[in-house]
Amino acid sequence: MTATTRNTRLKPRLVRRDPRLLTRLPVNARYMTKEEYDRLVENVRADGCLTSVPLVYGAGEYEEGRELVLSGNHRTDAAVDAGLDDIDVMLIDDPQEKDQLIARQISHNSISGKDDPATLKQLYDEIEDVDWRAYSGLDDDQLQLLAEVSPEGLSEANLDFATVSLVFLPLELEAAREAFDQARLGQNASWLAARADYEQTLDTLASTHAAHKVGNVATALHAILTIVENHLTDLQAGYQTPDGTPLHSGTVGLETVLGARSLPAPAAVTINKAISAAEGRGEIEQGQGWRLLERLAGEYLSGENYVSSSADGQP
Repeated sequence: MTATTRNTRLKPRLVRRDPRLLTRLPVNARYMTKEEYDRLVENVRADGCLTSVPLVYGAGEYEEGRELVLSGNHRTDAAVDAGLDDIDVMLIDDPQEKDQLIARQISHNSISGKDDPATLKQLYDEIEDVDWRAYSGLDDDQLQLLAEVSPEGLSEANLDFATVSLVFLPLELEAAREAFDQARLGQNASWLAARADYEQTLDTLASTHAAHKVGNVATALHAILTIVENHLTDLQAGYQTPDGTPLHSGTVGLETVLGARSLPAPAAVTINKAISAAEGRGEIEQGQGWRLLERLAGEYLSGENYVSSSADGQP
């Protein structure tokens, strides 16, 4: 941004104009569907005025009363169709370059914010009168979306958060994708982290940068994920106590038991054959091959040659 742009201060003023005489933009990127425009006209007709004023430009380049409408072309047209003789407009009389006029036009259309669905639903539900609900201008598609929104949902506008972008090198991208896919476990979820967790993440990245002498964040993150992969059995602390007592009855990843996400093909073939045989004999139910492994492990623990140790959590 140049110094000229930064120091350009406007002194607009509110004036009355005949909407029929104002000059429309020759090119307007903003558009409305017929339904949206008809709703706007009905609202203007009901109000008898514009409740948000158009922005127009004169500065001697346009005859008084025929200034250029920078923002609010549809509202100006709606005022004409609603039968208004004059409307309030915000007039810029300060000379502007072409770039400035176009930039102001675009900014009014693009920097408009977004509605939080949960808050919007709450506000809409508070409107009791049917006519005023129609006045709000929500169409059928929006209403359908609102019907699926829970007002108790988190409002993005009320959260203190930061967006962090992670950039991976081509050689690391596939490994990173696989790691994140494993983390998601096939579920669509949103992660909400506290500021303290964010700071801990930065500290961990900094430690990894120093230990591996790397400056790329993706490389450091890959190193962290590698460390996690090498310590998958540490996740056992989430479902069992040090003495081997289960902490819950849910399912856990087999990799936290074996310490690896894969096993050699010959071993897999042997296990598959044993599971198929056990299922065929009715010793275990179909699709519950883990029960055979559990039974074999139990037989091993109760065998004569088994010697307990403090490492396995058995007495």
